[in-house]
Amino acid sequence: MVESTKGEEQKASFKQEMEGFKALFTRFRSAKAKTIEWEKIRPPKEDLVVPYADLKTCDAPRVKALASKLVVLKLNGGLGTTMGCTGPKSVIEVRSEQSFLDLTVQQIKELNMANGSDVPLILMNSFNTHDDTLKVINKYAGITNAKILTFNQSRYPRILKDSLLPMSKEADGDKEHWYPPGHGDVYRAFANSGLLDTLIAQGKEYVFISNIDNLGATVDFNMLSYMDENKVDFVMEVTDKTRADVKGGTLIEYEGKAKLFEIAQCPPSKVDEFKSIKKFKIFNTNNLWVSLKSMKELVEQDRMTDTDVIVNNKKVQGKDVIQLETACGAAVEFFNNARGINVPRSRFLPVKSTSDLFVCQSNLYQLNQGTLVMSPKRPYPSVPLVNLGEQFKKVSDFQSRIKSSPDVLELDQLTVSGDVYIGAHCTFRGTVIIVANHGNRIDIPDGSILENKVVSGNLRILEH
Repeated sequence: MVESTKGEEQKASFKQEMEGFKALFTRFRSAKAKTIEWEKIRPPKEDLVVPYADLKTCDAPRVKALASKLVVLKLNGGLGTTMGCTGPKSVIEVRSEQSFLDLTVQQIKELNMANGSDVPLILMNSFNTHDDTLKVINKYAGITNAKILTFNQSRYPRILKDSLLPMSKEADGDKEHWYPPGHGDVYRAFANSGLLDTLIAQGKEYVFISNIDNLGATVDFNMLSYMDENKVDFVMEVTDKTRADVKGGTLIEYEGKAKLFEIAQCPPSKVDEFKSIKKFKIFNTNNLWVSLKSMKELVEQDRMTDTDVIVNNKKVQGKDVIQLETACGAAVEFFNNARGINVPRSRFLPVKSTSDLFVCQSNLYQLNQGTLVMSPKRPYPSVPLVNLGEQFKKVSDFQSRIKSSPDVLELDQLTVSGDVYIGAHCTFRGTVIIVANHGNRIDIPDGSILENKVVSGNLRILEH
């Protein structure tokens, strides 16, 4: 396939990608994509996970000094298809007609203006999002204090499950035959792009990595200061597990080292125990702080050769295929001095579905300089558990079925299922369940107040 690539530069780049794929495929074939031995799992040692409350507060001069060393990197490889949208997920409007990308750029602008710094925003795109992202970021060209750089993560061939041969025979074949290999590719792709060396040469020392759809993942100088003072190479932000986080990867000690333990690595007989909040009390937010020099050494010395492989089964064009992926948090075991910091729940606010979008667009949050902050009117700090049914799955359907965001300041749990429409200026408190059975429709009238209520059957308000 390398020889089918046109142009020497493209050929060299593709060869680099295929070397990465070959290493990943070799690990998969040599049975290194195995499940973890349950008996060897230990909870992380006390000194491995530091409570956020124990960190020193960073003063203004220290913040300015640290800002000059920092780079912010957002993982921007995902599409909005699961929410019924086309193009990069980062351009979906999430709050006040602003997208994930709009809010991120605003955060970087405000940070640089406040500290007289030049923290760049770096986007790791995939081949699925790159072209559209380049078009979108043109609108930020006139914004000062918000320098945007981009690079592409790798592009690997999907593998036919029965033969273990690649779907594609050519480098420039059908896009459906290729996939971006998960965010664990960030270290190799960042180094291969040349940006890593450029930033180190400019005096940058640290990178803050997070998913672009996590609205809670903002720069926190208390964590960066802790990292800098203690010569820590890698920090993983973890937070306390709730009922909504049972599938999230957790930080463990395994054979004397810190390790990220994902549900995909769990023996089938132990899945329920993995989901238990009692046994595994924290989970990985995928907010990571990494030393740039340590990252460079990690890639150059090829120290991640034993990274756990995640096998993702898919059906593409009617064929059973597998995608081999890695998680960026899995790198924790390969850094010499790694730590976890147990952060407040507010730093984990992902938008993976319209249920999450419902929460973020509600009066539960206020927008402050590109950052969502929980309303002081919320009586308790927890986020309500919201589950909207299939009819709300696409953003367009979500918007058509909810006239305006209800008041949810006192909401604990909301479940909506079936053909349901919610009127304007409603208020939901406590636990609210709205279920329209098959063939029925429920219209919640404008101004309705539902507190600890179950609404079912058929309810429709007709205009006359």
